[in-house]
Amino acid sequence: MKVDHEVKPEGGEKMCRSAAIKFVELEPLPKLSSAMANGKLDSNGDGEELYPPVNFSMVDYGIYRSGFPESANFSYLKALGLRSIVYLCPEAYPEHNLEFLKSNRIQLLQFGIEGTKEPFVDIPEDTIREALKVVLDVRNHPLLIHCKRGKHRTGCLVGCLRKMQRWSLLSIFDEYQRFAAAKARISDQRFMELFDASSLKR
Repeated sequence: MKVDHEVKPEGGEKMCRSAAIKFVELEPLPKLSSAMANGKLDSNGDGEELYPPVNFSMVDYGIYRSGFPESANFSYLKALGLRSIVYLCPEAYPEHNLEFLKSNRIQLLQFGIEGTKEPFVDIPEDTIREALKVVLDVRNHPLLIHCKRGKHRTGCLVGCLRKMQRWSLLSIFDEYQRFAAAKARISDQRFMELFDASSLKR
């Protein structure tokens, strides 16, 4: 896992035991209304329209998912009050995205999972587990999970989270297919089905 930058405010710092990530104590975040989460409010009252990234959705309180954010989505992400982004691709993060993260004190946590296509599929379970630990740590919330399109890698990570939440396989696959649509992969669903969530605690 790679941390591209760390927030270093004046307050105290905390360390995560399982990874070299620095956690910092920040001011309590305001609650985000459901209207804001759905992009129906402007961020600063001046009428500016907010555009969520492609395939954006709320996963759980403080956890969101999407495809790769573009510049047009930055105001929307800022309105979410994000603390962290979990990036599931191996490619370097674009410089203008990094500048946005730095200016808004958002930490980037990168888990480089190669994009795979059937029948040659190798979803790294260890990497998924490490990413899940970060997603489950409330000190990282609010948090956005994304890959390129928010379909396969993001879908697998969210599906494994759902297993921890004791969702039925039918419900997990239904959610995965809503985002992957015609590009749903049997291999992704098999990975989620066989994933052992018992060793991770929420």
